[in-house]
Formats: sequence, structure tokens, C-alpha cells
Amino acid sequence: MSDRPVNLNRVRKQKARAADKARADENATRFGRTKVQKTLEETQAEQARSILDLHRRDKD
Repeated sequence: MSDRPVNLNRVRKQKARAADKARADENATRFGRTKVQKTLEETQAEQARSILDLHRRDKD
């Protein structure tokens, strides 16, 4: 054992931080998208909306 006393609160908090980081990394790989992917999907959605608007018939 070491000569220095161990701060159990610090150990507990470090363990909790490590668990939270692992869970965040898992969620990022599962659900995360890059900024390029987000902008690409937004531009594709905008193009689809504009195409639908061009084909819309006015009912008077």
C-alpha cells in the first residue's frame, strides 16, 4: 500500500466520470452524426421541399 491516504470521494467521482464518458462515447458512436452529414441532410431536405413546391398545383 502507499504511504499517502486515499480520498475516497475523489476516487468515487473519478469512477463516475469515467462511466459517464464511456456512456457518452457509446451514444456518440450510436447516434452521432458529423457536421458534414447534418448539413448534407439539410440541403437534401431543402431541395426536396423546393421540388415539391414547384410541382404544386394551385386550387382556386
